Amino acid sequence: MIQIVVIVALVISVLSGSMYTLRETERGVLLQFGEVIDPDLKPGLGYKLPLVHEIRKFDARTQVSDAERTEFLTQENKFLIVDAFVMWKVANVKKYFTVTGGDPRKAELLLMPRVKDGLKNKVSERTVREVVSGQRDQMMTDLAATVNLAARKELGIQVVDIRVKRVDFPESTSESIYNRMRTEREREAREHRSQGNEMAETIKANADREQRVLLAEAYRKAEILRGEGDGRAAAISGAAFGKDPEFYRFYRSLQAYRTSFNKPGDVFVLKGDSEFLKYMKSGGK
Repeated sequence: MIQIVVIVALVISVLSGSMYTLRETERGVLLQFGEVIDPDLKPGLGYKLPLVHEIRKFDARTQVSDAERTEFLTQENKFLIVDAFVMWKVANVKKYFTVTGGDPRKAELLLMPRVKDGLKNKVSERTVREVVSGQRDQMMTDLAATVNLAARKELGIQVVDIRVKRVDFPESTSESIYNRMRTEREREAREHRSQGNEMAETIKANADREQRVLLAEAYRKAEILRGEGDGRAAAISGAAFGKDPEFYRFYRSLQAYRTSFNKPGDVFVLKGDSEFLKYMKSGGK
């Protein structure tokens, strides 16, 4: 009975050692005494010879590796600190295993110097403005294509993309740039303020001129209306009093009296036969 149990256990052990599973997210190679005999195993269930064959698995998903923040010199001989990252994945399993032993950390150690050298060359061909904004996307696309060619050939790695996370100036350079930017913004502010004051003075002068014109026009119209009113009043008065001239003279004299003696204590010294006193006499004669 014990022998049967031992035999079954051995059979199970042999069978389990002869089977392997490869996931969809994995790539693998089949080794025979350390030599690659199948460089690209397919996902799923597979079989191998125990103690003869060995399976080495690798992550087939895209990996992200951060590049070291490095100071580069631009075309204008100005320093920039560039922080980038690389997206890569295994392309040639056999090449990748041969060069790196399937260790992703070793793959990074071999890949990142190539990225750094490529980035150095691309930055040195461009100005600060082009690196920061003008040509950054195109620069990184060209860099990814260049590094990808070398990485595929030498490491069995496909470089999916290279992107810049951040671009900074060295601390000493940043201070001078900020001061220059501040001075430039202050100059622009003074120019805008001067232009605004000039526009305000122009608007005020135009408003004052329009006010004077409107007032003069209103005064002119008022005088015309006043003249027309006085004329019509005189015409009406003349037509009314023309029917009785004597009454008109009497009315005018009363108005003269009212105007001349409108305050207490007003005194006139006149001759007794003065025309002004005509209607103060009895009967107005």
